[in-house]
Amino acid sequence: MDIKNDPTHFMETRSYCAALRRLQSAQKPAAGTPLYSRLVNRPLGRRLAALSYLGGLTPNQVTCISAVFTFSAFVIIASLPPTWWMGVLVSALLVFGYALDAADGQLARLRGGGSAQGEWLDHTVDVAKAVGLHLAILITAYRHFELSVVWLLVPIAYAVVDSVMFSSMLLKDLLAARQLGGKAPVSSASTSLVRAIMVIPTDYGFFCLTFVLLGQPLLFFSVYVFLFACNAIILVLVLRKWFRDMGSLPS
Repeated sequence: MDIKNDPTHFMETRSYCAALRRLQSAQKPAAGTPLYSRLVNRPLGRRLAALSYLGGLTPNQVTCISAVFTFSAFVIIASLPPTWWMGVLVSALLVFGYALDAADGQLARLRGGGSAQGEWLDHTVDVAKAVGLHLAILITAYRHFELSVVWLLVPIAYAVVDSVMFSSMLLKDLLAARQLGGKAPVSSASTSLVRAIMVIPTDYGFFCLTFVLLGQPLLFFSVYVFLFACNAIILVLVLRKWFRDMGSLPS
């Protein structure tokens, strides 16, 4: 039978398209979202969420599949000598894992709303990613990069920066919602393209793409150090802002 004339295929396609339309109308605000996450990861996650919906997967299952792809990349980074093909493989695993990380929340909205359990699982995996990736880089840098020992402090410091950034952001939103009677605070972040470009160094998706350089350790580590410096500066700036924001909340 011609697939174009197959009524089952038509119904599945229509369901997929309907799921995409529902997701497009229920997107989270783009305020503060870096360029890669806004233009690539969210649309890709939306398509994976629609496919997961048709496949009967739950958001928690999608979160776990995302973790498998991501943590597999960590194991490869830490255990294998860096080569060009390994860098491409690692980047692909991280990118797909990140897209699935965007899909779990969208799938939850498509199914009528998420749960506290699902949100806890998602954030727990995110924290593990924030620390685990830098520790994997620390291991491969120690084993395979021709670097002075002092440079090994960079992955450790980067892990601290990412952990503080993530936990402080979550705590800020949690405390603000509690002080506002359970209402989510209105974001003051800009949705402009210029801002989305400026915060690219904080974009995990962009970071995933840099692993294609892993076969050239000096180039990869130079980019890594640059991203660390950018993130450290941005962390100082946002912590000052968030501290002021907390002070302006009603007591």
